[in-house]
Amino acid sequence: MSNKLAGKQKPEKKKTNAGLIVVAAAVAVTVLAAVLLLRNAGAGGRLPGQTEVDLSQVTGPTATITVKDYGKIELQLDEKAAPLTVENFTALAKDGFYDGLTFHRIIDGFMIQGGDPLGNGTGGSEKTIPGEFAQNGIDNPISHKRGVISMARSQDMDSASSQFFIVQSNSTQLDGNYAGFGYVTSGMEIVDQICKDTPVQDGNGTVASEDQPVIESITIH
Repeated sequence: MSNKLAGKQKPEKKKTNAGLIVVAAAVAVTVLAAVLLLRNAGAGGRLPGQTEVDLSQVTGPTATITVKDYGKIELQLDEKAAPLTVENFTALAKDGFYDGLTFHRIIDGFMIQGGDPLGNGTGGSEKTIPGEFAQNGIDNPISHKRGVISMARSQDMDSASSQFFIVQSNSTQLDGNYAGFGYVTSGMEIVDQICKDTPVQDGNGTVASEDQPVIESITIH
């Protein structure tokens, strides 16, 4: 698979991180069928598939992922659950790092993954951050249910960088091993459509560079 992205190139920000993978257990994992589409819950609302989450109690910035030809995915980030992860994600977004990158790994019934400047699962930003999850000694209450955004990493627990994934179907077997850091509040129908539309090359969800959906921008509010 080509290392070139489908979107705008940012050579100065590329950094090879050999072996970086998204959610190591993805290929063999069995996930639940997709549940109801998330609607805009608004302040104080509760998210389908996340009935225990009261958004009025979630503190942190909001974000908008604009996907070319699809529309906007709105997020509520949770800086209390994963402060370093939220800080890293928002800093990269504000710097324009994600503009023109892609979703390079898509598994229908599981998740979509993006944020790799190389577009092949091996790239990252200029730094890595500690993994904010239980197996790394950090309490993070976010469960990997439909609509959660979380950080991808290699087997190294402190290898998260720029790559993230959005959970399409409940995947709670990831809890404690990956740093969830927010929730989709509207636009899950876009995630579903991306999963439906995008051809993949193998069971690991590899997407050819020419087929990768393009992230036009990630805006922090």
